Amino acid sequence: MSADPSVSGEVAGRLVVGHFIHGQIASAPGARCAPVFNPALGRPVREVALASAAEVEAAVRSAKSAQPAWARTPALQRARVLFRFKELLGEQRELLARTVSEEHGKTVADADGEIARGMEVVEFACGAPQLLKGEFSEGVGTGVDTYGVRQPLGIAAGITPFNFPVMVPMWMFPLALACGNAFILKPSERDPSASLLLAQLLKRAGLPDGLFSVVQGDKAAVDAILQHPGIAAVSFVGSTPIAQYIQSQAVLHGKRVQALGGAKNHAVVMPDADLDAATEAVVGAAYGSAGERCMAISVVVAVGQATADGLIARLQKRVATLKVGAPDAAGTDMGPLVTAEARARVLAYVESGLQEGAKLCLDGRGLKVAERQSGFFVGPFLFDHVRADMKIYREEIFGPVLSVVRVADYAAALRLVNTHELANGTAVFTQSGAVARAFAREVEVGMVGINVPIPVPMAFHSFGGWRRSLFGDHHIYGNEGVRFYTRLKTVTERWPENAAVRADFSMPTMK
Repeated sequence: MSADPSVSGEVAGRLVVGHFIHGQIASAPGARCAPVFNPALGRPVREVALASAAEVEAAVRSAKSAQPAWARTPALQRARVLFRFKELLGEQRELLARTVSEEHGKTVADADGEIARGMEVVEFACGAPQLLKGEFSEGVGTGVDTYGVRQPLGIAAGITPFNFPVMVPMWMFPLALACGNAFILKPSERDPSASLLLAQLLKRAGLPDGLFSVVQGDKAAVDAILQHPGIAAVSFVGSTPIAQYIQSQAVLHGKRVQALGGAKNHAVVMPDADLDAATEAVVGAAYGSAGERCMAISVVVAVGQATADGLIARLQKRVATLKVGAPDAAGTDMGPLVTAEARARVLAYVESGLQEGAKLCLDGRGLKVAERQSGFFVGPFLFDHVRADMKIYREEIFGPVLSVVRVADYAAALRLVNTHELANGTAVFTQSGAVARAFAREVEVGMVGINVPIPVPMAFHSFGGWRRSLFGDHHIYGNEGVRFYTRLKTVTERWPENAAVRADFSMPTMK
């Protein structure tokens, strides 16, 4: 399995993933580069060019030349380009999934699901003519009408994480383009190839050059985006410390910003829950994609000792059956972590949990995968008797580590969820409609599942957490995305029948 060679080029004898600026893949000889690993093999398979401010400037310059005409293009015509893009995504779906799997480490089936969820946002963006309809009020005064229109910002940028190299960019750029903006994508340097495949598909779909650029890179590219006066808005998904940095710097430089941060997603299991169904739901949500999801369930809050005992017994038995292996092998449930550093981080958290007194029920250390001995693999971990003061509870681990916290009653469970600083998503498992309704109303978290472990909203709703899981005023995609990528203009007009109009020095009123 290997990524599409058309996204990599030879630079000084090395295979380098470059940038995409003004409709062409480019990589400057002598530019800084970073290795791109195949996590299952544990070795680099190519390199990625790391942009300087010069590449960001080139992308902005190209966007400025193309965006005004795109903004004047009827929304219906913009939607037709996106519709063709969606068709091409369907044709290239397998290639995209295998490219993501190779550089990220998630299973091919999981990568395919990521692409499917991203395509839903493209489908939503194809409704641009409906989404961008304004408001009109006739006769707000004698001979006076008022109407509002939503117009593009100009140039928007997206800074996206490694864990969803296709889906998260598609949370951003389809709506930005549908609204008449140009878009500059700065993907993760850990799995960069998919971004160039997306760029090529947009070009094939008929998107004019300059409207979509990809600038590969690290913090130097991020800071160049945040500081550039030609970029009006920045979208970000990643960790909480970086989200806070993105927001502060973007606002400092006069930009609109939506920055989605980290998560510690709780699943509350009530005494009346179907424990078999809850176990299956939690296992998939906790260990899918090796836990490298911002909506992964990382904490189970078991209400009552009998609930906790029954759940732990079921979880131990079920998690022990998970197959960890090569992401392109049939039957694999969980692939490797994305980097050696990510694996070391997870193992450090496991050691911390042991030192602070949590009970390790399943230990994934020391796992080796046949023919992948150098891969960045760990097995699944399961902790019981986790307390709220423990590091493994307080912090986002971003790995296959599930913690079970035991509480006495619903009130204690709700208090636990509502006092954690990260409030991205949560779920409750119960057969009581009254409990479910109360939880949905009382829990202080951005996205809530009722017997649904990963409540990621569909494309026509919006995604976003509360507290330190979101920095900025807008959630991402859905109608919130339309509002983020446009600005409102309100026009009040009069066509007087009598041309003789005298100056009025008092506050205007509609007489």
